[in-house]
Amino acid sequence: AKHYQWYPFINLGHFVLAQICDDKNRHDFIEFLQEGIEKVYLKSKDNPFLFGVPFIWCSNNLVAAMLTQCHLYKNLTGDTTYEEMELSLRDWLFGCNPWGTSMVIGLPEYGDYPVDPHSAFTHLKNIAINGGLVDGPVYTSIYQKLLGIKLYAEDEYKIFQSNIAVYHDDYGDYSTNEPTMDGTASLTYYLSAMQRISSTIGNKNKYEIRHGAVVRTDKSKKQINLVFTGHDFGDGLEVVYKTLKKHEVHASFFFTGDFYRNKKFTNQIQNLVKDGHYLGAHSNKHLLFASWTNRDSTLLTKKDFFEDIKLNYQEMKNFNINPRNSKIFLPAFEWYNNEISMWCKELGLVLVCHSSGTDSNQDWTYPELGIKYVNNTEIFESILAYESSQPDGLNGFILLLHVGADDKRPEKFYNKLDELITQLKKRGYVFTLLSETI
Repeated sequence: AKHYQWYPFINLGHFVLAQICDDKNRHDFIEFLQEGIEKVYLKSKDNPFLFGVPFIWCSNNLVAAMLTQCHLYKNLTGDTTYEEMELSLRDWLFGCNPWGTSMVIGLPEYGDYPVDPHSAFTHLKNIAINGGLVDGPVYTSIYQKLLGIKLYAEDEYKIFQSNIAVYHDDYGDYSTNEPTMDGTASLTYYLSAMQRISSTIGNKNKYEIRHGAVVRTDKSKKQINLVFTGHDFGDGLEVVYKTLKKHEVHASFFFTGDFYRNKKFTNQIQNLVKDGHYLGAHSNKHLLFASWTNRDSTLLTKKDFFEDIKLNYQEMKNFNINPRNSKIFLPAFEWYNNEISMWCKELGLVLVCHSSGTDSNQDWTYPELGIKYVNNTEIFESILAYESSQPDGLNGFILLLHVGADDKRPEKFYNKLDELITQLKKRGYVFTLLSETI
């Protein structure tokens, strides 16, 4: 294939005509569509990445076109023969390739993607052009004959270059790292189709996600995830334990390393484990992970975050809590950002946080805080009012409370837990562990 021989890279003609023609012509157009796909498919079988696209200029444009053709063919016929190749080509563009990098600028947000594209906007003005699909790798034989190419920085992918194809994330390489409008436009067809599928099917558990954390589970089920956190204070732990036992309710508890280390709470923690409640991590030292005023600003390094989590889990082992069975993590201060979410994924953790809409998480406040103080009655009424006023009520709600509060708080909300559970049960709710719904 020669440069631009396949232009326009994506040809929707056969797909469109196959939808509107009579049966005979429909069959012909489907065959035309399959013929091109089959040639690439046969070539891909000898490649570990199922990659049969030629490394000519704008190879990524051809990848976007071919995976789109595979998707359209599958939609027309129901034939999944080329589905694996389609997914491999999609993954190629987002990092499953010899260079281990995404070919789309800015995606995934905290992944490896082009940061030094052949673009004056970025090179001269440092303007990010997120979403741009770069040209992609070219045959080494082509690259070596090109004029005017000069790498401005050390080749970070040097050890991955081969005598077959090369790719450089460098402003000076106009052959592999230039974002193109036509290639990007071609890819939008496929990504839009994926978004449509996602919107139609939805998450199989219908989770609500915020900044990468699960903040609500299945809203189609009349169930509540009762969650408790603890760090400095555990004065209500015994009351909470006895109340849950009385109502035969299981809850999820997230404690800091300091809480697990505190000998005052040892017996009650053991009781919680014995009775089958879920116990998880809440940060070893109750660290604030992100700025209150600029959420995108992470306040610690990845290394420090990993160490904090590691120490939290070490303390949990003293209660025979197996980290493999306790992968749900609730951040300290119930505050985090997308970067923390990505780090959690690297550790194999599922990040969760409380559902918004009630004042349940304000049960730690006290009068000296002024207008920020929320008394027991206000908290209680906010929960029931939300339940009554929202179409989905408290379905799938992650209802967060604390196992203790400062003595400066004159009334402790854990003393209202018995009444709260009674009221919610009367309204038809059941209580489930997060580990059962996530």
